[in-house]
Amino acid sequence: MPVSSVRFRFRQAFRVPAKAAYEWCTDYQPSDARFFEQKWRREVRRLAKDAILLTETTWPGGRTCVIQRLVRLSPQDLAWTNTHISGPFRHSQYWYRIVPDAPRRSHLEFTGMRLIRTPRSLSPAQKTRLTDQERRGDSALWHRIARALEREIGSRTYSEP
Repeated sequence: MPVSSVRFRFRQAFRVPAKAAYEWCTDYQPSDARFFEQKWRREVRRLAKDAILLTETTWPGGRTCVIQRLVRLSPQDLAWTNTHISGPFRHSQYWYRIVPDAPRRSHLEFTGMRLIRTPRSLSPAQKTRLTDQERRGDSALWHRIARALEREIGSRTYSEP
């Protein structure tokens, strides 16, 4: 089965300090399911200080789909990676970096590289449509996450350098 690589980027602004945004975004919990529109369950296993194994279960079309992701943290860079190690998008990778913009403002720089298995090779037009669809979907998810982040930590006082 042919594999197509779909690469996309976007930015998401946060009205919170960069370090606080990073800590909130990388504090993986089973309750994170609240950000997703479909029924979803997450198990979190800390492998090391900088490595987390996420096992996520969804039920698309009534079928069970289990995805494992390896998350690697880089707190000194306010960055992390997320690599699918099993599931329909196995070997896909996502890069995240929080960038400070002002004392109480920051933004996420997101780069996704999704590997998609298809029955036939995609035409350039199909690949462009798929790339746009993936970017829009992940960008919309991060817009919802940003609002939750701002509600939950926006009113706290932080001392950042």
